[in-house]
Amino acid sequence: QVQLVESGGGLVQAGGSLGLSCETHGYFSRVNDMGWYRQAPGKQRELVALISSGGTTNYADSVKGRFAISRDNAKNTVYLQMNSLEVQDTGVYYCYSRVVRHILPREYDYWGQGTQVTVSS
Repeated sequence: QVQLVESGGGLVQAGGSLGLSCETHGYFSRVNDMGWYRQAPGKQRELVALISSGGTTNYADSVKGRFAISRDNAKNTVYLQMNSLEVQDTGVYYCYSRVVRHILPREYDYWGQGTQVTVSS
């Protein structure tokens, strides 16, 4: 059983900062890509940022220069530091892990439960 446990999020004024973290728990071989997606009301889930096990990052254009993703491989934890937050950043943020398991299929995507981020004007 693999679980992703998120923490962070909350309410902040525009221009402020928030941090999110997500730890992958369970029995598995390793974690490959990790990342964050978000879903605003009435919209589809969209990519925010991804980071590979080697540290290569990929950001949505809307958050480049404001958000920073990082990870601690020893802790199987991914972080998202969000600065200069905008009202449009409001949504439920979901963490994501592509886990290599000991059972088939070996590579499998897992999702966190989601955490609310609300940016007020």
